Amino acid sequence: MRTLPRICNIPVVILLLATFSSVALAEDKFKVCADPLNPPYSTKNRDGFENKIAELFAKELGQTVEYTWFPQRIGFIRNTLNAPLKDSDVESSEYKCDIIMGVPEGYDLTLTTSPYYKSTYVLLVAKGRGWDDITDAAQLVNLPLQRQEALKIAMFDRGPGTTWMQKNGLLDVGIPYQSMSGDDENNVAMQIEKDLKAKKIDMVILWGPMAAYVVGQSPKNSYTMIPMKSTQDVKFDFAMAMGVRNGDKTRKEALDKLIAGKADEIRAIMSSYNIPLLPLSKQAIHKDKD
Repeated sequence: MRTLPRICNIPVVILLLATFSSVALAEDKFKVCADPLNPPYSTKNRDGFENKIAELFAKELGQTVEYTWFPQRIGFIRNTLNAPLKDSDVESSEYKCDIIMGVPEGYDLTLTTSPYYKSTYVLLVAKGRGWDDITDAAQLVNLPLQRQEALKIAMFDRGPGTTWMQKNGLLDVGIPYQSMSGDDENNVAMQIEKDLKAKKIDMVILWGPMAAYVVGQSPKNSYTMIPMKSTQDVKFDFAMAMGVRNGDKTRKEALDKLIAGKADEIRAIMSSYNIPLLPLSKQAIHKDKD
């Protein structure tokens, strides 16, 4: 696990506070941009894993988490992270919120921290519907035509799962879903969970944290979760970081220190949600310790 080096037995929290001095010590709020209905990441009830990690960081800094809620769809960055706190003819130095708790590493709309977890897409298969023999996604490609035509597999308008299905000639058996539905009562994970229970679909290639949410809403052993394997053509595993405004290097560096110093606690939070986690690259771990 990643840890901060011990220097003269100074507690980690003091080191973290010192590195955060130019940002955090001048503020009493840990200002997060988040979707109010996006389990397992964030909800207004603050029971998502991103909510829990935000609380962990705020506690370390003696701050209170403050949210700017906005659906995480097109325009999310513009209406949250990059939105001035007050309308004015003069450019404001304050914004509605300062941190997005989950963005892909290297995301081009924000400055990103060191990654704090890595997960993968999985093939999630409902048990007891004639597909219990499936232990690898590649088996779907080689099924007899009659069985293949009986597949009820969710297919999104974008994403590596759809790319994989296209490359393997399975688009015709896919049941279409939107990645951004605009539904104000369900996010993607919630809709997939409902449709799996209703037997509208039997399986889906879904991002690991979302798949973990679906599994968590049903009795144990209701689903088989099969990790997808990245190839040169299709990448399924991704490292996730936190995002701050472009140019906000001080806050980024301070969050990097928190990510490194609280790595064990972060992993414990995510493991409690049964999210499939992969090891972070040695390069990412080295960056965290710098």
